[in-house]
Amino acid sequence: MCLAIPAEVISIKDDKAILDIGGAQREASLVLLDEVKVGDYVIVHAGFAIQRMDREAALETLKLLREMVAQVP
Repeated sequence: MCLAIPAEVISIKDDKAILDIGGAQREASLVLLDEVKVGDYVIVHAGFAIQRMDREAALETLKLLREMVAQVP
């Protein structure tokens, strides 16, 4: 099973973005989305940004993911 996670766009060059994912920086393709800006949150799966996401919803999702990971023995 794969999990798509929210990430904040911190820079864009051509059709690639550098994303902040929980403090780690990763590169992802933006070819599937139009009009992504620095500061936007996107859902990332398999190296592609697949959907833009509301900031508040992204932060709540990240909070829930951290809580779930904290419960894993």
